[in-house]
Amino acid sequence: MTDSQDVPPTEALTRRSLRESEPSKRGAARREPQNRGGIAALVAKHPTAWLASALSVAFLLLGTAAVFAGVAAGSGPSEAAPEPSESVTPPRPQPSAVPLASRLRTCSVASIAADPALADLFAYVTNANTGEVLFDRNGTVAQRPASILKTLTAAAAIKVLGPDYRATTQVVDGSTPGTIVLVGLGDATLATTPATFYEGAALIADLADAAMKAYDKLHPDVAVTQVVLDASYWNSGDAWDPSWPESERTEGYQSYATALMVDGDRLDPTRSVSPRGTDPIGDAGEAFVAAAGLSAVTLTTGSAVGSTVLASVQSQPVSVLIPQMLQSSDNTLAEMLARLVSKSMGFDGSAATFDQAIPGALNDLGLDASGLTVRDGSGLSDLNAVPPKFVTQLMTMLRSGANGLGVVYDGLPVGGVSGDLYDRFSGDNAIAAGSVIAKPGWLSVEWSLAGIVNAADGTPLAFAFYAIRDGITRDARGALDTLTTALYSCGDQLANN
Repeated sequence: MTDSQDVPPTEALTRRSLRESEPSKRGAARREPQNRGGIAALVAKHPTAWLASALSVAFLLLGTAAVFAGVAAGSGPSEAAPEPSESVTPPRPQPSAVPLASRLRTCSVASIAADPALADLFAYVTNANTGEVLFDRNGTVAQRPASILKTLTAAAAIKVLGPDYRATTQVVDGSTPGTIVLVGLGDATLATTPATFYEGAALIADLADAAMKAYDKLHPDVAVTQVVLDASYWNSGDAWDPSWPESERTEGYQSYATALMVDGDRLDPTRSVSPRGTDPIGDAGEAFVAAAGLSAVTLTTGSAVGSTVLASVQSQPVSVLIPQMLQSSDNTLAEMLARLVSKSMGFDGSAATFDQAIPGALNDLGLDASGLTVRDGSGLSDLNAVPPKFVTQLMTMLRSGANGLGVVYDGLPVGGVSGDLYDRFSGDNAIAAGSVIAKPGWLSVEWSLAGIVNAADGTPLAFAFYAIRDGITRDARGALDTLTTALYSCGDQLANN
């Protein structure tokens, strides 16, 4: 049996005790002993209840006293409370822009990029519509781009020369009767035959015929006995870069870069690859003499001092020369265009000025060409250095057609279809044939490829791949095609892992 069953509620007991503890004035003395004895008896009978009641009363009295003390304190005189001073909380820094959510991309080409055939891979891939970087392997490192450099030369030519520019070859009347001067102003395509590799090129026979007719009118009784060959438009001593392998000339990929020549100095003017000579200026003179039907003529080199132009012919416009250069990766045309860009920008046409002229023209197109090293116009030198990232930016601009650069983009080879890519993207890579618009490159230590992939999902991807290593094999070419085909399959789902 618990205490709660024997003891009345504490509150009731307390109230009754309080009433009994207040005797009336009339019977106080008479009842005091009785009351005192009654309370003692109650306490003795229910000690626990009385203890709880006493504690409750104590707490009640203490609480009441505290309230009245507070009222008293609040009612007394006091100094006015100081008004709070205004406090300005500095604003929290806010982000300048809310970062965009990053898509989770799931299509990996990491295993393909790790193919040992690719050696040391330098790669960069972006969405050509948005500029978002999708894949990066040392893409900001400047390395030799090989023939991809020709796209830089082509873009500079469009910017500086314009698509309608034509290179000229002239015949000028000499300072004395019997002398004429053959003046080269940079047209490496001047042809000795209509079957020339450079379709539509000016013919030296037409130049010689027109020049001799004009000369005979001026000097009807004086035979031509001397032909001066003028290749001074740029320094002919700058015609061969020391970093170029001599085999490029003997195997037929590169000629001496002189301002006067015919057929790109090919032994066989109808073929892209044909051994080149050692004296393109002299060979051009011999071709002119033969076309003019002259005999007993002395050939000398020098500069024209007269101003009477007997005849002139012009090359195809730059808008035609650029596709001719890009489709077959023509080194001679590239060097010709680079020197013409230099001359038109006020430089002297020497290779030493390319490092200023080509990046300067690209800067004018709105690209950041700082950090580029341009040793030549063709990419044949291993001393050129261009990051893959810059190439993807250029390819994106070419695709846009801005600043007339659509001429360059339209001139690029197409995988499995045209130019230097006509026999590539076959077998398992055939699914990307026709969708890869790109410039390939090759040096003894490198294979490269850069351009635009129109992916299967409709996304245009700008890409640049350099595979570089001493002893690299032709297997790298197929590995680059496989990697590019993987881009085609991934599209905008390409993952940078």
